[in-house]
Amino acid sequence: MARRAPTDAEKRRLLPGHGFIYKEGHLEGSLMDVQPPREPPIRALVVPVTPLRQNCTIVWCTKTRRAAIIDPGGDLERLQGVVREQKLTLDRIWITHGHLDHAGGAAALKEATGVPIEGPHPDDQFWIDQIGDSGARFGMSDARAFTPDRWLADGDTVSLGETTFEVYHCPGHTPGHVVFFHRQARFAQVGDVLFAGSIGRTDFPRGSYRDLIASITGRLWPLGDDVTFVPGHERISTFGAERRTNPYVSDEALS
Repeated sequence: MARRAPTDAEKRRLLPGHGFIYKEGHLEGSLMDVQPPREPPIRALVVPVTPLRQNCTIVWCTKTRRAAIIDPGGDLERLQGVVREQKLTLDRIWITHGHLDHAGGAAALKEATGVPIEGPHPDDQFWIDQIGDSGARFGMSDARAFTPDRWLADGDTVSLGETTFEVYHCPGHTPGHVVFFHRQARFAQVGDVLFAGSIGRTDFPRGSYRDLIASITGRLWPLGDDVTFVPGHERISTFGAERRTNPYVSDEALS
């Protein structure tokens, strides 16, 4: 049965109040309402890629239009097309963790554009080393291993134009997972640490449920309930909504 398009009301419920829109089956949009009426410091487009529908995000500094692609797992022609359509200058490739669907296209994107790869934490090197073999198994023959131009650690910052993101090391799903956080925009890209209504898997090699819960409650929750986050898959949410309703990490579930 063909999947029906969401109604306007459903779209508003799915993505309330954060400037994101639902278009042609994909999450797209921009952080347009961060500090009205002033122009927000960043804008972002969420572009699901690969057969696993991983939420790759193109984020840019509004003053300079210099952009980073976060987690280019694949579909690089499509991603580069969005960069051109938005009249952006690609400046960085940022990686949250070393799994195929998040990092599989990083090597080819760097080769095509010459921009540096930043992240993840070096504890994910063993996952990055497996990307080529994993890509062959999943029919992603262009996926290749790489060495980042810059490994990231907890407390680092990454720059984009005239704006800066904070880096948080959040192990659990993978040992070298990092999260990118823009404090002024109240925006985080969390990869597979946290989802709307769920959390990342911890049954992979060197995964740790205990570490994952500590990362979420000790590093993400203190950033504030008002933070909007893009997870690695499915819809966006806020830290506050997950603290209220997530069956795995809500305040009630962990009490």
